[in-house]
Amino acid sequence: MTDPAILSINPGTTTTRCALFAVNGAQVTPLAEEVLDHDDTVMARFSSIADQLDFRAGHVAGFLDRHLGARRLVACAGRGGMLTPVPSGVIAVNDALVDFALHRPVYHHASNLGAPLAHRIAQAHDVPSYVVDPVSVDELPPVARLSGVEDLPRFSFVHALNIRACGRRLAADLDKPFDEICAVVAHLGAGFSIAALLGGRLVDSSNRMEISPFTPERAGGLPPLPLIDLCYSGKYSKEALLKRLYGQGGVYGYLGTRDMRRVEKMIEDGNQRARLIHDAMLYQVGKAIGAMAAVAGFDLDAIVLTGGLAHSARVADTLRARTRALAPLHVYPGSDECLALAQGAARVLAGQEAPLTWPVTPPRQVA
Repeated sequence: MTDPAILSINPGTTTTRCALFAVNGAQVTPLAEEVLDHDDTVMARFSSIADQLDFRAGHVAGFLDRHLGARRLVACAGRGGMLTPVPSGVIAVNDALVDFALHRPVYHHASNLGAPLAHRIAQAHDVPSYVVDPVSVDELPPVARLSGVEDLPRFSFVHALNIRACGRRLAADLDKPFDEICAVVAHLGAGFSIAALLGGRLVDSSNRMEISPFTPERAGGLPPLPLIDLCYSGKYSKEALLKRLYGQGGVYGYLGTRDMRRVEKMIEDGNQRARLIHDAMLYQVGKAIGAMAAVAGFDLDAIVLTGGLAHSARVADTLRARTRALAPLHVYPGSDECLALAQGAARVLAGQEAPLTWPVTPPRQVA
């Protein structure tokens, strides 16, 4: 028998990240990884994200041709995309999930191609395909859903894949079962998710679409009355205002850059406005961590800092000082989604976790 391998696929706007992992029980070991770049002018030719499927599938097949060799593919795992609310865990990809991701997603995003790509490659190799902890993981109890306006219930949209992977890493570091971990995880990237992870469940978060701190490119939670006035001012179309809030908001809106390394260089060079904006962003992150600590009754094993901004010593040191009274800070920089995807598939293959079947209904929560 040839050695088994799992393929992970993580589509981005102009990239498709692919990684291959050796499998030994529920453990995986990296074999190869590539970021397949897709030229902007080529991608612009597609009228929709769904139309990119064949194009990207050809590139993923090329990655396998270069790296699989004599190994035997045993599963494919794709990024979950913008699905309807689901519980955390692994979801087996079927035709219905592929159809939903391509044609009826909650939001249009390149990550919706994760399930269709995994399914396409898996069918060619006669193996199962999965998605793991999509951003639509929603395990909020009823008490967390009330916003104060019945027409506007709160909902969960969170970096679940990396947050739960960090929770498992924390559990291993503390030599404690994952389903007993009580932590606040702050994922800081282009978007932020600050979440309460209790017993393996994401019971609340500063929804990155609703009430998050502002980020390198997103406005986060805003004062409602001025925002309503702005909506009706005639100054912006709906599309222009959405772009200003998501993509051209946050640090970019203040300083004209999303690159936080550049912002830190501006601070080093004495730019006081850059210092204020950076301080304000981390001030809001600290408040959000405190709010999620309150959800956990201030009884935490740890606070975890992850995502791209966790590489910054300035960010880590500032948040460690702000949260030192709550719990120790563990820093896990970056977000290795491909590894987390492969680990989820491996748990299923090893019989440690039963996959969910699409369509998935979130578990009933007790107030």
